[in-house]
Amino acid sequence: MNKTRTEGFIYLAGFIACIPMANWLIGHVGTICPPNNPCLVPVAPGLMAPSGVLMIGLALVLRDLVQRRLGPAWSLGAVVVGAALSGLIAPPSLVIASAVAFLFSEIADFLVYTPLQAKRFVTAVILSSLAGLVIDSVLFLYLAFGSLDFLAGQIVGKALMVLASLPFVYWLRVRDARMANQT
Repeated sequence: MNKTRTEGFIYLAGFIACIPMANWLIGHVGTICPPNNPCLVPVAPGLMAPSGVLMIGLALVLRDLVQRRLGPAWSLGAVVVGAALSGLIAPPSLVIASAVAFLFSEIADFLVYTPLQAKRFVTAVILSSLAGLVIDSVLFLYLAFGSLDFLAGQIVGKALMVLASLPFVYWLRVRDARMANQT
């Protein structure tokens, strides 16, 4: 198995793990965990979000990396596997909200990322992640909690994770170009 394909499977494992991890975090980890509500973490001064936000921000980038290394079918299949794993550790209402939101956000991510990635990889990751995180945030909050109270926190938290990943994405693009020139 070549190096880039191996990387793809590492990204795939991380991507699949992000979905149930996000759902687990919402119910178990946060600076504030009010009864019958999601656990919250601060994402900016005065701005809170359900704690799973950080994992989903990471997942949006990992999805792009899975598609880059393994192809779109792998990334779409991983959404289904991650949702199934979530069913083992999260309440059904959270799993359904997560699966629906993630499916639609992944479709948006896919539609933005796919045409851009060959020529503008870093830009594709940024724009597709932004499209995905907005859709995921709106749908998830509405379906899981019937409220958009934490929408700003969701968007900021996910965007921060995308921004934190950009040095790695840039490095990967440079390394891929160098490897292509060596062959």
